Amino acid sequence: MIRRHLTHLLALAVLGLGTSLWAQNTGTSDTQSDRKDLRQDRRDLNQDHKDIQSDKRDIAKDRTDARNDRRDINKDNRDIAKDRRERNQDLKNGNKAAAAKEQRDINRDKRDVAKDKKDLHADRRDIHHDEKDLHHDRQDARKDKRDIRHDKRDIHRDKKKG
Repeated sequence: MIRRHLTHLLALAVLGLGTSLWAQNTGTSDTQSDRKDLRQDRRDLNQDHKDIQSDKRDIAKDRTDARNDRRDINKDNRDIAKDRRERNQDLKNGNKAAAAKEQRDINRDKRDVAKDKKDLHADRRDIHHDEKDLHHDRQDARKDKRDIRHDKRDIHRDKKKG
């Protein structure tokens, strides 16, 4: 009977000692894991900043392309109007060969306008996607900053305890 109680008491002491050692070791590994998390969050934040800068450059480039496409469309529309006036004048004067040449020029300008409109649409779509990506990157950066604050606070608390 006493042997059984002693065995139980010994087992309980071993479990208590093991638990207390585990608790002490957990504190140091917790600090290590917090520092590891802190380093990873700083890397993530740095990568997010690079992504943000890249997205800003992409948006600026796409806006420049869209602006140039709008200028081309306006220029081609002015050219079409001028060619129509010249074609109508040639038809009025009876010069069908010159009118046919002006009509070919009008058709060429119309194809160019259609191509520029397609490019403009693609640029606007790219701007929209880049702005969404920029928004998500900024959200990620804010989350990483918050994680860094929490990790620093955890490290500070662990130092205070130990």
